Amino acid sequence: MGARAMYGVDDDELEPKLGRIGNRKARKPAGYLRRVRQVAERTGHRAHRESNFSGGRIGRGYAQGAVFAGGGRSKGQRRVVVKARIVRIKAGDTGAVRAHLRYVQRDGVTRTGEPGRLYDAANDRADGKAFTERSAADRHQFRFIVAPEDSAELADLKPFIRDLMRQMESDLDTRLEWVAADHFNTGHPHSHVVLRGKDEAGHDLVIARDYIAHGLRARASDLVTRELGPETEIEAARKLQQKVTAERFTRLDRAILRDALDGVLEPAAKAARDPVWHTMRMGRLRMLERMGLAAEDDPGRWRLDPELEPKLRRMGERGDIIKTMHRELSAAGISRAAGSYAIFDPRSEGQRLIGRVIGEGFADELTERRYVVIDGVDGRTHYAEVGALGANEELPARSTILELRPRSAERRPVDRTIAEVAAANAGLYSERLHRELDPQASAEYIGTHVRRLEAMRRQGTVSRLADGDWKVGEDYLDRALRYEEQQRSRNPICVAVLSWRRLEELPQAVGATWLDRKLLAKESEGLAPTGFGAEVETALRARRQWLIEQGLAREEGGRVRYARNMLHTLEERELARTAADISARTGLEYRNVRSGDSLGGVYKRMLTLNSGRYALIEQSREFVLVPWRPVLERARGQVVSGSVGGDGISWSIGLKRGIGR
Repeated sequence: MGARAMYGVDDDELEPKLGRIGNRKARKPAGYLRRVRQVAERTGHRAHRESNFSGGRIGRGYAQGAVFAGGGRSKGQRRVVVKARIVRIKAGDTGAVRAHLRYVQRDGVTRTGEPGRLYDAANDRADGKAFTERSAADRHQFRFIVAPEDSAELADLKPFIRDLMRQMESDLDTRLEWVAADHFNTGHPHSHVVLRGKDEAGHDLVIARDYIAHGLRARASDLVTRELGPETEIEAARKLQQKVTAERFTRLDRAILRDALDGVLEPAAKAARDPVWHTMRMGRLRMLERMGLAAEDDPGRWRLDPELEPKLRRMGERGDIIKTMHRELSAAGISRAAGSYAIFDPRSEGQRLIGRVIGEGFADELTERRYVVIDGVDGRTHYAEVGALGANEELPARSTILELRPRSAERRPVDRTIAEVAAANAGLYSERLHRELDPQASAEYIGTHVRRLEAMRRQGTVSRLADGDWKVGEDYLDRALRYEEQQRSRNPICVAVLSWRRLEELPQAVGATWLDRKLLAKESEGLAPTGFGAEVETALRARRQWLIEQGLAREEGGRVRYARNMLHTLEERELARTAADISARTGLEYRNVRSGDSLGGVYKRMLTLNSGRYALIEQSREFVLVPWRPVLERARGQVVSGSVGGDGISWSIGLKRGIGR
């Protein structure tokens, strides 16, 4: 490729000249732009040239992608939105793949409200487990959302997706392995396609960026147009008319910004080209004027708000959020005034939200960022985007009572201890080195540091050596801060469960409940006289009376005094009753563990009680109930052992290998 083609210089036309190779006399003199550059370089001003190379054509399908990237949408062609994401897969770790397939098959996504079903090129029921196992060795995976604008007119999306994937195989010149699921739970039916990152020869599948960005959408558009016929002028006008009054960023706005010069638009010059388009655009400008985003300085001359696009996008997002909140409230059978709707802002420091979950879902289906709708004790209904969850994480069920706080990005106390150990040992950390520095440290306390490092290792912040030591570096505190910033970006909100049980079950519940902790803390402020706040106030009065009847509280001088160690007493009562039920069912004897005890056995399952969550550990003749931790789920059905300390329980799987390792 010549220098002119490389740098986009087209001041001279190509005119072949006859003559011997290297005959300078037959060459055309340098063009004007080149002469300007030569003069500038002689005066010491060297032009900074940037390569036009973008990598967009590297990979399969580059030729088709280049063709479609340079072409526009033909008249009558139907629109299809295609969103793509490339997900890297850690070696042998298919947790993210399983989680995504569970998501696309979640309940209520079909036309009849049933769970989604995976299908592939040949079967209407694909085996998601087998697909996941085959994906274990893949370096990456492609995920697409394909949403035809007129998808509601298609009787079934499966034939369309299969035709699209066959066309994709032809364009990429390889057989593809994929599964898909169709979703009809929104106003726009769409399909989720999961494509393995291997070609038919077992090599890494690399698809040209131009093909992903333009080629796939163009192929999908051709197929829908072929199925439904070209879009008529009446249909196009009707769709444009809907954009005129939309409170979001539309393609009309995109065209207006494209034609504007320095924020000023004079559309009269283009009116004769397409009268219908001009009419719609003028209607949109009038709408933007009412929204305060455009002003007509002179007849036919419009000045646009410099923040037109971001403001319209925020407006559209807010409109979607309000619809989501209204839908969740209706599904829960709760009536709240629209004026009580609020959006939880994770950037507001010190903000705290307590309430019950009335709905949850995906704020972004492609990146799987989740949202939760909370009926707050302040009498308002809140929408909060909590970010992306891990492969084994789930949002609490509806009616669970939560506390939300903005996540802060700051170093933790354990980070300072790790940095202190590493500074004294050439950037290394281990349990042995920690114990040498602090002989009084308990096993559970040291275990919290190991778990912290394990979490950071999964993000590539630190590494573990073959002998079990951790290479954390002498700049560990800076690494810890970067890790926290990454976590905040991924999960901007900290979610704490205050009660796994519904509020209606708490006033008469045996066990230490959220209501008891609230009564002891005397936290009655912040409860609104209406909505969920009023319900909590009623539940607190009922719980207070129940505690008096149980002999755990008494009234003195118009005040209520609670028994010493009331929470511990309530917790012991619930554990004793639960243990009796398990003993009657299994024939095993319950053993109550205390600080300093050692325990071991098979981790069976997690129990959700009024006092919290507990792990059931069974031995040959007895069992124990101890506070549950998420790391135990990795050892379900396996032998675990632990030692009970003042700070908690330090767990191990088998004899030597820790859960966090």
